[in-house]
Amino acid sequence: MYKIMIVDDEAIVREGIKEHIDWNGLGFELVGDYASGREAWEAMEQLRPDLVLSDICMPFMDGLELTRLIRTRYPFVKVIILTGFDDFDYAQQALRLKAYDFILKPITAADLRVLLTKVKGELDEETRQREDLTRLHMQLNQSLPLLKERFLERWATTAMGDTEIRERLHYFGLPELLPDYVAVVVDIDDFGGSGHLPSDQDQELLRFAVYNMVEEIVGQENGIAFRTREERVVAIVSGLAAMPLYELAYQLAETIRQFVEKYLKLTVSLGVGRVCSSLEELPLSYKSALSALEYRLLLGKNQVLGIVDMEGQPPAAPDNGAEWNRLLASAVKTGTTADVHRLIEQLVTHLKTSRMPIEACYWQIQSVIVTLMNTVRELGADEPRAAIGEGNWLTDVYRFKTLDEIQDWLKQILSLALDQISEQRSRLTHTQVLRATEYIHEHYANDKLSLQELCRHTLMSTSYFSTVFKQQLGETFVEYLTRVRIDKAKELLLHTPLKSYEIAAQVGYADPNYFSLIFKKHSGLTPTEYRDTAAKELRR
Repeated sequence: MYKIMIVDDEAIVREGIKEHIDWNGLGFELVGDYASGREAWEAMEQLRPDLVLSDICMPFMDGLELTRLIRTRYPFVKVIILTGFDDFDYAQQALRLKAYDFILKPITAADLRVLLTKVKGELDEETRQREDLTRLHMQLNQSLPLLKERFLERWATTAMGDTEIRERLHYFGLPELLPDYVAVVVDIDDFGGSGHLPSDQDQELLRFAVYNMVEEIVGQENGIAFRTREERVVAIVSGLAAMPLYELAYQLAETIRQFVEKYLKLTVSLGVGRVCSSLEELPLSYKSALSALEYRLLLGKNQVLGIVDMEGQPPAAPDNGAEWNRLLASAVKTGTTADVHRLIEQLVTHLKTSRMPIEACYWQIQSVIVTLMNTVRELGADEPRAAIGEGNWLTDVYRFKTLDEIQDWLKQILSLALDQISEQRSRLTHTQVLRATEYIHEHYANDKLSLQELCRHTLMSTSYFSTVFKQQLGETFVEYLTRVRIDKAKELLLHTPLKSYEIAAQVGYADPNYFSLIFKKHSGLTPTEYRDTAAKELRR
């Protein structure tokens, strides 16, 4: 069953087509009918029709523009143009835009049935072709480079088992990797260093050139390179080398930096992660490489930034507790619960093997807890004590009999602390969304009000703001703004003698016709009908 959508600004035409065609009998499902190209385009993503039956001359967005957008975004969707003799030239333009066919008005049910039968036959054939195994195999081969990159990115960012990783490496023809492993992240600093910004196409060519250079350099050491969806290049270096693996990775990163600057006239910053001992631990190395790259903010561009140099390698046996406290504070601020738990396990292992006096062990653990309190306070949590439970926690350590019991207790304490920090950040997000809604209520009358303006007001990026706004309120910025404007328009219609176009201007719509269309879409009535209906109810 194929989906079909009807687009015509004449309601009588839409209703006539809907009522005189046996859609199911012809193999189609009518998923919607719309009065303008703009409404149809807004519904395309959700409905995903296979066929669009569209008029040419319509308000807000005509059939030609709709056809162009559909061909650009949804090339497999077929468009049939409804046209009269007067706009036959437009129909020819539509055919140049690769519309499937056109049909002259007035439309007869018989003609439309013949055309729909023809379209269904072609859709059936296209479906059979796409399902052909040989064709699918060819498409798979063409997609292998992208699939390989997605696998490598998933390996670097999510938990995967050793067996699955090795099977995928073999499937994609990648070299066998031997322990240990380290990730290097390469990021182009900018394209505008000389004052002239290259075109989008040239920027993509430069990104690809950087990737090729990284792949060639790390390939000499049996390494792997891939591109991420964030437009970065990641290199994975592994195996036993003549020098320590971290030093080898740092040396390769420096070579990449110099070659890119010399041959591509670009600067890149590179983050070198921690060495890990198994394939499953690569996400830890990748995450630490990203953390190293973030130090570009403080140290500047065109540098190799190693996480060991930036934050230090967690020592097996530090001389005192200061290093543990520093690492713990850093993990609480920027790491996950798993990162913090891993650090606690390392601390306890050190205490077990250090043979230091028992009281010194207790002192170091108490120092850890004090560091936790200070860190939580720095992060703006309301009450650090609440995060680590009630009681005299500095003396609670004495009630445990083994270091393993203390380890479990410390993990619980730190999990509670991280939960409190997360809750604090959530409250901050709620406050920012509240500021945004207040700003919308104050400025809804501005027809230029945009998502970018709102994000500048709340000091948030557009992508993050859109995500948290939808999470907090259950609707997008556009949906919320439209609802506020329509509610205000209803109020003005009921309590003022203002005309419809005056109300449109007061609630942020420069185009009265578009205001009427949106108002009817949300309330089911035009502004005039809404006012008249309300007046009749008051007279009863």
